[in-house]
Amino acid sequence: MSNNLFVSGHPLVEHKITQLRDTTTDFRQFRSIVAELSMILAYEATSDLITRRVEVKTPLTTTTGSKFDERVGLVPILRAGLGMVDGMLSLIPQAEVWHLGFYRDEETLQPVIYYNKLPEDLSTHTCFVLDPMLATGGSALMAVDILKRRGVTRVKFVGLLAAPEGIDALQGAHPDVAVHVAAVDDRLTNAGDAAAGFPPGFIWPGLGDAGDRQFGTR
Repeated sequence: MSNNLFVSGHPLVEHKITQLRDTTTDFRQFRSIVAELSMILAYEATSDLITRRVEVKTPLTTTTGSKFDERVGLVPILRAGLGMVDGMLSLIPQAEVWHLGFYRDEETLQPVIYYNKLPEDLSTHTCFVLDPMLATGGSALMAVDILKRRGVTRVKFVGLLAAPEGIDALQGAHPDVAVHVAAVDDRLTNAGDAAAGFPPGFIWPGLGDAGDRQFGTR
């Protein structure tokens, strides 16, 4: 594992991840918990953003403080990443929000892009790629490739669960990208799991399909 991997050890994060794994958690609860977790992870992932010193007048006197001084872009990967946007925006309301859409080819397990709504020049931004699941890493890797081609020099990935395979794939290609997740699970399902009815490429033990469970489309 890379030194650029940050796994939250917060008790509330562990509690909420357990709720997400539970099959009895319905889509309304699931969606709410994803937003809550995203806010906690946003707090951790933004700890090194740039600020500037300013003078401020309090009711008693004048003092100095800090103000946020960085342009931030949030890039949710459609559709599951949408559920993470509100939690991030609750802490960074000035962030801009763009979208990338991928679907997974079920034979190759590789991402195929179908939607790209990014500004042409992003060289002044720090960008956060949002996706609840870092499974094979294909979508995250492609998203970072696209952002860097648009001039981004600082990218972070924020997700809920990651598989070791996905972490290795993303950081093998982009070792400069910090990965912030709530938990790292055991592995990905593979062809050997198909006999038990589990499709390959899912995080194990995981929480199922994050998009389906957020939006009630199982």
